[in-house]
Amino acid sequence: MDKLTAMQVFVAVVDSGSQSAAAEQLDLSRPVVSRYLAELEAWAGARLMHRTTRKLSLTAAGHELLPRCRQLLDLSADMQAAVTLPDRAPQGLLRLTASSSFGQAQLARVVAEFVALYPAVSVDLVLLDRAVNLVEERIDLGVRISNELDPNLIARRLSVCRSVVCAAPSYLEKRGRPQGLEELSQHNCLSHFYYGKSLWTFEREGAPDALASSVNVSVNVKGNVSANDAGALLQAALAGVGVAILPTYLAGEHLRAGRLLALLPDLKPTELSIYAVYASRKNMSTALRVMLDFLAEQFAPEPLWDSH
Repeated sequence: MDKLTAMQVFVAVVDSGSQSAAAEQLDLSRPVVSRYLAELEAWAGARLMHRTTRKLSLTAAGHELLPRCRQLLDLSADMQAAVTLPDRAPQGLLRLTASSSFGQAQLARVVAEFVALYPAVSVDLVLLDRAVNLVEERIDLGVRISNELDPNLIARRLSVCRSVVCAAPSYLEKRGRPQGLEELSQHNCLSHFYYGKSLWTFEREGAPDALASSVNVSVNVKGNVSANDAGALLQAALAGVGVAILPTYLAGEHLRAGRLLALLPDLKPTELSIYAVYASRKNMSTALRVMLDFLAEQFAPEPLWDSH
């Protein structure tokens, strides 16, 4: 537990009169505020507040602890002010997380460039194909590819993630090129565990007289290889195993080199946004601020991997 932050939350709840007001003041979510209060009480070994639906009041232990929390927070602020220079270079440890495929294909290069520019910063790069709880796992910054973000996190949009239906020439020589959506059901389709394992959905341009500019269409697919990592599906596609939907940040160079061929250009897999997400703006380190700006510069709204 970050005891200083827990004390800061406790003081803010007392001063503002409610957990909701304290959450807004500290730029934290309500569940995070509740968790800090519970952890502080567990550490202190006593209940600090009486909570009702109408108001909060301090227990005897809370009255004892409150002034001491204020003193420690003041001391912490004085210590930080004594050693902080306005132009201090970024330094310290940053813990970043991303999916394995995006981390290996794009983020690792950017991190390498960042630490070359700022050698006083160390980066722990945690690549996992699951959503990481930033607070519980002490992650400073996550890169998420999604259109549905956790509302408790602060997000900065970095770029767009497009995908493409593709296959290796060797596979198409054996099985032929699918000419339409329905023909995908007759092919060996390489699928992701969590995204359309048996049902692929696309946007297709609507008819000229249609009210909507595009319509969603789906097809049931099957295949003998699935994985929880897009990088593994890329390798299977390159080996000529089957047809895959792959993000262009991963497949782009292979499409340009002819190792993969794009299929069904009238079908567009759902576009996702690429975000940098973090838990709080409060007490954000210089290193984290600079990293956010650096990522925004490197991953432009129109990504470089789609511009060649």
